[in-house]
Amino acid sequence: MDKADLVWVSISTILVLLMVVPGLAMFYGGLVRSKNILSIMSQVLVTFALVIILWFVYGYSLAFTDGNAFFGGLGRLFFSGMYDIGNDTYAMNGSIPELTFASFQATFAGITCALIIGGFAERIKFSAVLIFMAIWMTFSYVPVAHMIWSSTGLLSGAALDFAGGTVVHINAGVAALVAAYMVGPRLGYGKEPMQPHNLTMTMTGAALLWVGWFGFNAGSALGANTQAALAFFNTLLATSAAVIAWVLLEWKTKGNPSLLGAASGAVAGLVGITPAAGLVGPVGALIIGFITSAFCLWGVNGLKRALRVDDSLDVFGIHGVGGIIGGLLTGIFNAKPFGGPGLDTVSEVPYQVWLQLEGMLITAIWCAVVTFVALKIAGFFTRGIRAEKDSERQGLDISYHGEQGYHL
Repeated sequence: MDKADLVWVSISTILVLLMVVPGLAMFYGGLVRSKNILSIMSQVLVTFALVIILWFVYGYSLAFTDGNAFFGGLGRLFFSGMYDIGNDTYAMNGSIPELTFASFQATFAGITCALIIGGFAERIKFSAVLIFMAIWMTFSYVPVAHMIWSSTGLLSGAALDFAGGTVVHINAGVAALVAAYMVGPRLGYGKEPMQPHNLTMTMTGAALLWVGWFGFNAGSALGANTQAALAFFNTLLATSAAVIAWVLLEWKTKGNPSLLGAASGAVAGLVGITPAAGLVGPVGALIIGFITSAFCLWGVNGLKRALRVDDSLDVFGIHGVGGIIGGLLTGIFNAKPFGGPGLDTVSEVPYQVWLQLEGMLITAIWCAVVTFVALKIAGFFTRGIRAEKDSERQGLDISYHGEQGYHL
């Protein structure tokens, strides 16, 4: 065991927790209307806690132990054998306890599920959220993580995904898109103003996401090493590039550089660099930040209008689109001629890009099917996943939680 690796991955786990609670909770909380702030925060917090428990019971075992192409085995149910005193089981890199690795990966499962909430914000029953998340984590997140990150998975060694561009962001983005269609638009969508109620809170949440993302990306090196250093700097650089790109493009097209745009650009850059963080050089990271930001700006405007969907907090527009663009560009800038540490020649790039696309398509189709079925099951047990019209008009804070965020 390497003590420096243990400390770094442990700190990274805490940083990913910071991304979700409070980071994502505040980012989403500020974007909804004031009557729904507590509902969105409750969904983020309780979803994360639920997923951690399920990860402990069976999620980790099915995702990261040897098995078939889609699921692992049952040898690590309840983290069996990982916390016995004197036990010498180590993670994939051989320098940290497996328990540390499993804890780190638990936070990835938690944030992926929490991200989906933005797609159906302000109009879904709390009970339906919990049932849906338990099913979705089991049959979408777990198999996709196994397919890409485990040694026996279908896409293992093929698709490059350093910290979760496909496993986390495309997976969550597609789920949010399908869920938004199935739940339907908010009452008054397109007719009534639905602006974010607290952009100061959203900015604070975005800042916490950026800070926590260093653990998300650099922690995925699973050690205190040069790859972690590369991922750390690339996360800093790509995000900065994305902020500038979004602000300049928005300024040009809309006439004003908004704070919401700058914060959205930061998240877009973070998403785009996630699959590439430890697999490209700094020049590649800079370009990925600029390009991903531009596509995500289109994703939350032109694409969203074309799809005619009320993806409330633009989960697909940023996480889905950003994950796709970042993943494809990873296949290009991983090459040594473009400053990356991977592919030896440019001639290998087209095949690698195809492998990237193949992994995305498999993930998207798998996720879409699971999301559809999971929401149907949740609706069966809750007599419909959609909140009642009176509850939605009053606000989910009062209707489902019996409290309100502000007393003015």
